[in-house]
Amino acid sequence: MTTDGGFDWPGFLGRWQAEWVPGEDGTHRDRLGEPPASEADIAAAEERLGTRLPPSYRGFLAAANGWWVDATASVYRLGGAEEIDWFGDPYGLTETYRGFLDDERASDRERLLAGMWRRALRLETESDMSHALLDPGDVGEDGEWALYVYQGWNGEFPDRYPSFRAYMEARYRAFHAERAGGPEPFENATTRAQDANVERARQEALRGDWETATELLTEARAFGRPGAAALLRQLTARPAVDQRFAFAALVADPRYTGELLPVLAAAHVEDGRHRAHQGQLALGCDTDEALRTAADDLVARVREGAHRYEPGGAFGRAVAEAREAARWGDVDGAWRTIRAAVPSWSPPGPDVVAPVGLAADSVLARVVTPERWRELLSTPRAGRGGPAPQPVPDLDPPGLRWLVDDAPRAIRSGYRCLWVEGTAPDRLPALIGDPDTGGLSAHPVGPWERVTAHRYQERQGADFWKDRAVLSVGRTASGWAFGFEVAPSEVPAGRFYVSPAPAASAEGRCVTLWARPALPDTDAVVHLSVGERGRELFAFTVRGDGTERSGAIPASLDPAVLFASGPGEDGERRLLAALESEYGLSLPRFALTDGALHRFTTRPWSRAPREGEGYAVLTWSRIR
Repeated sequence: MTTDGGFDWPGFLGRWQAEWVPGEDGTHRDRLGEPPASEADIAAAEERLGTRLPPSYRGFLAAANGWWVDATASVYRLGGAEEIDWFGDPYGLTETYRGFLDDERASDRERLLAGMWRRALRLETESDMSHALLDPGDVGEDGEWALYVYQGWNGEFPDRYPSFRAYMEARYRAFHAERAGGPEPFENATTRAQDANVERARQEALRGDWETATELLTEARAFGRPGAAALLRQLTARPAVDQRFAFAALVADPRYTGELLPVLAAAHVEDGRHRAHQGQLALGCDTDEALRTAADDLVARVREGAHRYEPGGAFGRAVAEAREAARWGDVDGAWRTIRAAVPSWSPPGPDVVAPVGLAADSVLARVVTPERWRELLSTPRAGRGGPAPQPVPDLDPPGLRWLVDDAPRAIRSGYRCLWVEGTAPDRLPALIGDPDTGGLSAHPVGPWERVTAHRYQERQGADFWKDRAVLSVGRTASGWAFGFEVAPSEVPAGRFYVSPAPAASAEGRCVTLWARPALPDTDAVVHLSVGERGRELFAFTVRGDGTERSGAIPASLDPAVLFASGPGEDGERRLLAALESEYGLSLPRFALTDGALHRFTTRPWSRAPREGEGYAVLTWSRIR
């Protein structure tokens, strides 16, 4: 037996009628609905159509035999029992939609839609080239027919609602949203109830119950209630994406400008990252010259990676500490610092319920992953009580073996790196930096700007031999400074290779590692060299079946043992495990693949050819 679940159609339609006010189109209609249809009227319609009508539409007719939806909708009026009829597909849409189907990949929903046009029941009597169609072939477990609204003028697929009731409830919400914030006062019991839900959602959000807050705000936003969209956007997993319209009403408010304007700037830069021309940041609100100038300055700072989120109080101090850790690679430590400080955060005003400014920070935006943002939202803050959420796991695996077992594709294509003991990361350019390239980058650089593959520099004459590395730098958990480059194009070692280990070890030990997998035309190569106090202690290079070695190599690093079967993944994994054990080395995976790190260009890792030595350079040109 099917039922409409006891839905109060007279009460629902009566409330709509009582709240109705004319729209801007100038319509002045006293009543939206017609008098109820009798059971005999409904039965006669069913007999004429040869089918029993779905439960919610029957319940509607028993409360109102026809309804003026709204002149602002594409469907203006829904007919009564005596006016509805089969659609009959007068425009030949069946063949059009069947043409969209791929026999192998088409979903059941797509097949239903293709067959809907010839079997649908048409409900509208007046519209803007649009149709409200009930589909007897698309029936839910509750016996309801899906309702499709097809707008013939927009060329889009029709909007689907699971039932006639769902459609009417959506139109009722739209009726409210279209009048909210208009020039004429619009207040009634529904608006007051939804505004109360917005305030309740604000309190639930600060208590850490973002799920309840999201549910309340989703409905309030559908009703167009002020503040609901901006609050809801703060509870999304990626708060910096698509923010400009949600925050348009707040960004000019001095209480929120410092928190929200950078978020809009970050979203603007992200949206335009792969466009030739980004254009000016659209704020979505009236602005004065000062706000416009601030917006342009922020876009420039975000684009160059220089923006810092600087809230006040204890939370602000924790953010600064976390940024310092993250810019040298300690992303997990940075998050632990932020996590501990979240309860101390306080909003700048009632329309902000989370520190969304983190999403614009040039370093910390990458630290706060969607999972961590959910943890932050689940943490009680601003003096509210409640249980603390389960901490999300750290992102970085320990040690080095992830370079073989869990590395992204770019790293699997090869890498070179070095670790220096007793030296701060910002000292590396002084030890091995190219003096002509300006030293350490002024700001940490994101993964899309960092050099991810060695590019041949403009070389002429003797400069062809120069093989400079562009290293992303940081500090390991055990205190070693590191530098790392993905996918260098050169082949490690060889007769022109010069290890940076002696120069880098002027203040302590240095370990240099270079690995490249086998390619169709070259063997796999692994090179290790270790220096201390300015001299090389030992080194080896495994290339195919051959091994070159020098110095007193510790037994734990003996290439004859580690690479007994050649320089493949097994040997590389054993070498990485030995470096972990021998020197306590590690690398922060997330910082290298997704974070923001400083970088610098090194002196060449190769020497110039000596007299009598040959040096060949091959180049390829693509002919178009």
